[in-house]
Amino acid sequence: MSLTAAFAPLFVQVALTLALLLRLGQLRLRLVRAGNVSLRDYALGADVWPIDANNVANAFRSQFELPVLFYVVTVLAFMSDRMSVGLVVLSWLFVVSRLLHALIFVTTNNIPRRFAVFTAGYLVLIAIWLAFLASLIIEI
Repeated sequence: MSLTAAFAPLFVQVALTLALLLRLGQLRLRLVRAGNVSLRDYALGADVWPIDANNVANAFRSQFELPVLFYVVTVLAFMSDRMSVGLVVLSWLFVVSRLLHALIFVTTNNIPRRFAVFTAGYLVLIAIWLAFLASLIIEI
């Protein structure tokens, strides 16, 4: 498996994370410059951000939950020469679920829909780990 094919989903996941951080920075900067948010209040720990900024912040934070396990399994599978076409397909499915999850979070924030997409990504991540584990067991 080529490095490019194996890590392309991972790079898209990283790009999503960085894009959310950029969007969050833009939103917060605009709110502070417009005088809608006081940095003094924020520095004192007050919850000063409006819902749209909080949704982007929450979407950004969620990129450090399930995706961490995705990063680990991707690197482990590649380094152990266990990356397969099946794992790459599952990786793309996981990343698509994260893209949809973030999109729902920062737009409608429809919780049932967001939960369904999160659950789908979670199940795909379990499948990735099980496939990786199976490739190790079969080798033994």
